[in-house]
Amino acid sequence: MDTKSPSPPEHIDHKEPEHLPADAEKRSDIEKINTTWEGVATIDPELDKRITRKFDKHLVPWLFGFWLFAFIDRSNIGNARIDGLADELHLDANKFNIALAVFYVPYICYDVPSNLVLKYFRAGYYLPFLVTAWGLVSMCIGFVKSYSGLLVARFFLGLCEGGLLGGMVVYLSMFYRRHQLLYRITLFYCAAPLSGAFGGLLATGLGEINSGSYKGWPFIFFVEGAITVAYGIISFFFLPHTPSDVKFLTEEEYEGALARMRSDAHGSAPAVDVADEKFDWYWVRRAIFNWNTLLLSLNFFAIITPIYSFSLFLPTIIKGLGFTKVKAQLLTVPPNFCAFIAVLLTGYYSDKLRVRGPLMIGLASLAIVGYIMLIASYHPHTRYGGTFFVAVGVFSCSPLVMGWLSNNLAPHYVRATGTGFQIMIGNMSAFIATFTYLQEDAPRYYTGHAINIGMLVFSVFLSISNILYCKWENKKRETGQRDSRLTEGDEEQLGYRHPHFKYTI
Repeated sequence: MDTKSPSPPEHIDHKEPEHLPADAEKRSDIEKINTTWEGVATIDPELDKRITRKFDKHLVPWLFGFWLFAFIDRSNIGNARIDGLADELHLDANKFNIALAVFYVPYICYDVPSNLVLKYFRAGYYLPFLVTAWGLVSMCIGFVKSYSGLLVARFFLGLCEGGLLGGMVVYLSMFYRRHQLLYRITLFYCAAPLSGAFGGLLATGLGEINSGSYKGWPFIFFVEGAITVAYGIISFFFLPHTPSDVKFLTEEEYEGALARMRSDAHGSAPAVDVADEKFDWYWVRRAIFNWNTLLLSLNFFAIITPIYSFSLFLPTIIKGLGFTKVKAQLLTVPPNFCAFIAVLLTGYYSDKLRVRGPLMIGLASLAIVGYIMLIASYHPHTRYGGTFFVAVGVFSCSPLVMGWLSNNLAPHYVRATGTGFQIMIGNMSAFIATFTYLQEDAPRYYTGHAINIGMLVFSVFLSISNILYCKWENKKRETGQRDSRLTEGDEEQLGYRHPHFKYTI
């Protein structure tokens, strides 16, 4: 197997010392990179940690901001609703739910195509472009004066946000090994519950602003959209496109970054650097027609239903407990902040233990307990306590199920297609989530809570099924029963089917 790496970035100086031959200098540059079985490169642990720290410093904070503003700008309509949006635009309950649902039509359709063009348009430009575009649309929502205008604005907001989540997961998978990936996903995904806390505090203040013909709710969109636009424009100048494009690694670190990704692929990737991989419809078929993609896409569907309904309707649910408008906005902060902490802890220990499914089962069960508290209790404080269990359980499950699938797909275009497909299927749940809490069910919302319990039970079943499948397939590979695939043809076309590639449980 050829372990030669492509040329490092142009910014690295290649002046050759006169007292050393070229091959001796090369050995000196990458002296901490060794060769193990089948020519796959491994690197010194200290070098590996240094590379990871640099990626964490230069990549993850920007993605955290992307997801924070994405969730704020899609769910702030829930805050605006109780600050006068529904009254001013004459929205009855059904019209409001339709306005929520229309966001997801383009959002769903754009998932897979967006992931496939991510590398072509260069990720370091493409992701910031999406952020800037939806920030502009979000600002425009503050100007709408009619129900039809709101529908149009929400449609384009969904179109602009559609490629973000899958794009960020695929982007991180270009830089991190499989069992480093989930914690990095959680480092940006924890922004989702934090957005509920941050957005609730912002909405409390912005909803009190009155200026001319604009009173209260438009300023939620004006200010939050403007912040998003500014953040998107700034990020254009800082994100690298692929590992070969980074400007903050030394030559030794660059070689090590490529070496560790090659080692982690276990023969499943045809190229050392993702920038060298070429699109082929073969990989698209491999991505969609396998059990991991199908089971974990359905699982994401089951998890996203309570996440979306919780994010969109938490202010409404808390207000239904008997609290005033302002107090309901403020009371959305504590459960979301607890979820923020839980997402971080879950991601850290999931990567440390290298497990996904068992944690998903436990967290989904915790969320079920929370919904039972909301249904069964008549005490407002007990029911409010149930929202903490729901928030911790459902928000922590979402990065787990995305990371689980990304871990079990390779190479790049398989992962890009599979992740996009998963998010597309998962986001179809929005058409259920946006109609789970109807005005006629207020204030107890038994139907909505029951639907979410059913979805979480379905998630537990799917997690158990995928654990059993992965264990069965890994056993086949460990005992040599999949070695015959090596004689099928080009070994580089095996991807995740390679006998040395083990599924994450």
